[in-house]
Amino acid sequence: MNEIIRNTQGSVTHTSLDPQDWSEFRALAHRMLDEAIDGIANVRGRPVWRPIPDEVRAAIKSDVPREATDLADVYREFAAHVAPYATGNVHPGFMGWVHGGGTAVGMVAEMLAAGLNANLGGRDHMPIEVERQIVDWMRRLFAFPEEASGIFVTGTSMANLMAVLVARNAALGTLARQHGIGNDGALLTAYTSRAAHGCVSRAMDIAGLGTDALRKIGVDTDHRIDVAALRAQIAADREVGFKPFLVVASAGTVDVGAIDDLRAVAELCREEGIWFHVDGAFGALAILSPELAPLLGGIELADSIALDFHKWGQVPYDAGFLLVRDGERHRQAFAQPAAYLSREARGLAAGAVWPCDLGPDLSRGFRALKTWFTLKTFGTDRLGAVIARSCALAKYLEARVLAEPRLELLAPVNLNIVCFRYRCGDAVNREIVADIQESGIAAPSGTTLNGKFAIRAAIVNHRTNETDIDALVAAVLEFGGRRSGGVIEVEAPPLVAQ
Repeated sequence: MNEIIRNTQGSVTHTSLDPQDWSEFRALAHRMLDEAIDGIANVRGRPVWRPIPDEVRAAIKSDVPREATDLADVYREFAAHVAPYATGNVHPGFMGWVHGGGTAVGMVAEMLAAGLNANLGGRDHMPIEVERQIVDWMRRLFAFPEEASGIFVTGTSMANLMAVLVARNAALGTLARQHGIGNDGALLTAYTSRAAHGCVSRAMDIAGLGTDALRKIGVDTDHRIDVAALRAQIAADREVGFKPFLVVASAGTVDVGAIDDLRAVAELCREEGIWFHVDGAFGALAILSPELAPLLGGIELADSIALDFHKWGQVPYDAGFLLVRDGERHRQAFAQPAAYLSREARGLAAGAVWPCDLGPDLSRGFRALKTWFTLKTFGTDRLGAVIARSCALAKYLEARVLAEPRLELLAPVNLNIVCFRYRCGDAVNREIVADIQESGIAAPSGTTLNGKFAIRAAIVNHRTNETDIDALVAAVLEFGGRRSGGVIEVEAPPLVAQ
């Protein structure tokens, strides 16, 4: 029986939050699950994205809900005002940012994780063992040693920050955690390419090293870090007394999906005694594809790798991950002894290294379960084939662009990202992107490359096929024609020497 108390008016209220009628709750819960499955199964029948009407924004606003509301009414509000206006990355026409499409398997796994309500900060329970199993799988995939450690985090932005902190600690010693970075820390310098994700700069900021300590190195024609320029900058910094401590290479740059020459960067870092980190937010999982894995040659030499299962791995958000070669250095950067976290020889508090020893979070959700379900259910071979397929679709889009005189390719297609434009000015191309998004046909994004605004299509969703690519191209041509009045830019022929 539920415990009861009397409120200030003297009436009886239940203190338990469990349903008063489990049968009624069960029926509604089944309906919610059925409709969620229907939403995925019939995703092509709705727009990719739709603008939020003013009345919907207004409808969701309310005072603090002091009184209870029937669950069916809350769900009705969700179905009417929330679900129809989500980001849209479940839809195969979503190509704007590197967002995975998720799966029905991952959705039900997330439900199961919520039912367990496990805190994966530590202690001796099987959810921790599930996470450790995935750490072991990642060790094997990336050919890391047995002493390597790994941990789930929100995403690669957090994983990159944690890698900076581990590298900082390795450079300054563990006393820096008590005394701060000091004078030696003020001399630390890190390196990445100009094409790297902005979270690397943010990580340097949060780590107390400052964004000015991050040297952004130029890129070659394939948008990969210029290793010769990197070597020269490191030498120049050493010459004036700075202390290079970290290089962050990219495995799949945010704009065009370029992969740095990881082997060359690894060799340079080894020569210089510098921590080698790979930001592989989406590109690192190309390791699952025998066709694409060679592009990652050298990643096995990294000191740490950051990646997201919620991108190419198709795990529902969020499921970021950090893998560190030297597990002890990883632990030294975050472990914080406390009486209430003491480890016992037996009982629930047993166990050696807890996840809270490897990152800043003590309260941690069971992100590993949906990842475990995804990897176990589909297998890495099938997931690798999905990844390779998205790259093949990018090549298909590239061919469509090159065959169309009204379109212009703006960058090499390295993996799954295609940057192109309608042959017209930047303002027109910006409008094209917004027009397509608001039409619900597709959802590309935009970026700027070499001074030109680009329509950017990132093909990540496992549901995407050639018909979705064709729909995007047709929409670009239709809206481009409307916005430009049919006038396109014509490139001048090259000058011929007389």
